[in-house]
Amino acid sequence: MRKFAKVTVFSTSLLLVAVILSGCGSGGPEASDSTVAATVNGRTIMLKEVERGVTRQAGGKQAQLSQLELAQARLQILSNLIQREVMFQRAEREKLLPTEDQIDGAINTQKQQSGMTSEDFDKSLKEQNISMETLREEARKDLAIANLQDKYSGKISISDKEVEDFYNGNKAQFVNARGVELAMIMVDPADNSAQGIANDAKNEADAKLKIDGIYQQLQGKADFATVARAKSEDIQTLARGGDIGFMSEEDLKGNGFPAEIVGNFFGAMQVGDYTQPVRFNSGKWYIFKLAEKRLTNENLTLESPGVRQQITQGLTNQRKQILNAALMEVAINEAKIVNNLAASMLNNPGNLGLRPAAPGSQPSAPQPAQQASPAPSSSTSTVKPAGSPK
Repeated sequence: MRKFAKVTVFSTSLLLVAVILSGCGSGGPEASDSTVAATVNGRTIMLKEVERGVTRQAGGKQAQLSQLELAQARLQILSNLIQREVMFQRAEREKLLPTEDQIDGAINTQKQQSGMTSEDFDKSLKEQNISMETLREEARKDLAIANLQDKYSGKISISDKEVEDFYNGNKAQFVNARGVELAMIMVDPADNSAQGIANDAKNEADAKLKIDGIYQQLQGKADFATVARAKSEDIQTLARGGDIGFMSEEDLKGNGFPAEIVGNFFGAMQVGDYTQPVRFNSGKWYIFKLAEKRLTNENLTLESPGVRQQITQGLTNQRKQILNAALMEVAINEAKIVNNLAASMLNNPGNLGLRPAAPGSQPSAPQPAQQASPAPSSSTSTVKPAGSPK
């Protein structure tokens, strides 16, 4: 079926999970508490925030980046932070801040989606030196920005004629292809404890013991989704009960599924069945549940279940994307932005960032900006569901 581009928004769920799993340590001694990377209407964005983003983006391996890669990453991370602050301040001015109860709800949702118990969630925050105040402030910004975007996109209306015109011009794309819908439980012999995985297997023997125990639990009629949330080590799917979505036969083969398993999906396996533990070439162990099976292609009409709704939502999302981009442009044009990091790079072209350009040279950093008065208080990957177990 036709796939529409999803609207890019600042997502609370993605941000909070990223904060929890990446830690809040600074990028090193260069990122001092007093170094200002940029200001937006007088409010500061500190260099340590940029370093945190680089650390998260590099998976903690930022020391392996070249000087050019590091400089590029810092500029991009700072640009994202500037855009985020611009949008948040606009939401403030338009009195669109969330309530404390809404912030509580967002954080509670993240506790559930992280797959951790409340105790493990709080322990993870403490171990990474992340305060609840920091978590709440990030949630406040996410919700405020979402409220701002919703204010301008809420008046979008799609007519029946637009839906019909789109369908008539794209009939070939409205086909339910032959394929299967799957859920999975994954156990990885590598150490994933830093991602907050509960009961993480850290070697080959532990992984085999864990996957066999999970299989026995499923044979005892345990609910697959419940077990997946509790024991799977795939961070992207465990919150969805292991759901990896619909895959065609070509998708399965392209993602390294053994031919025997693919044959079983389209052959003897019935909806609701699950496989025995299978080890992929990556060394990871999987158990797959067959949630749906479609053996032939099915052409859809405009009145087929979900088609009209999908087209309407897709056209709405496309307009939202344009409106969000326009809103960002207007907000940035109206803001007073000072990018100290970029200016420092221009002033020191031989040393693009904080890492010395050559042995013996000294790192340079943006100078702390003169303390400005805060702006008057008038009051950004779409993540695609994982389906590649190789």
